[in-house]
Amino acid sequence: MDSQIFLGGSEPTTLKDLNAALGKETIDLFNTSDTRGNSPSYGTTFQKAGHDLASIDELAVLDGGKCILQLRGVRPFLSDKYDLTQHPNYKYTSDYDKRNTFDIEKFLDRKMKLKKSDVFTVVDADAL
Repeated sequence: MDSQIFLGGSEPTTLKDLNAALGKETIDLFNTSDTRGNSPSYGTTFQKAGHDLASIDELAVLDGGKCILQLRGVRPFLSDKYDLTQHPNYKYTSDYDKRNTFDIEKFLDRKMKLKKSDVFTVVDADAL
């Protein structure tokens, strides 16, 4: 798949895979030491370390209005989710109007409904 979108969730293997896909960033660490006494000394150490861009627990509690997009050729990035209420066809959804709800029972009901005005012929298969 060339693109993936993470809308949020708490499934452990998904979070672990996304954490690995996001990778790490390099951070600089500076440590200073100050020793006081008869012969004071001062020191500074510099280190480079790796840090996850987003830890598993950060991904598990991702803001509901955000998503992470992974597109081919581009580093993954955090983005706002699209507001569905702004879509031109939102008015056709059941969230907009409950009358738009699809009734599967009615759709699957294939019983023939006869009216008093219907004309039909009864054929006895045993008499043939």
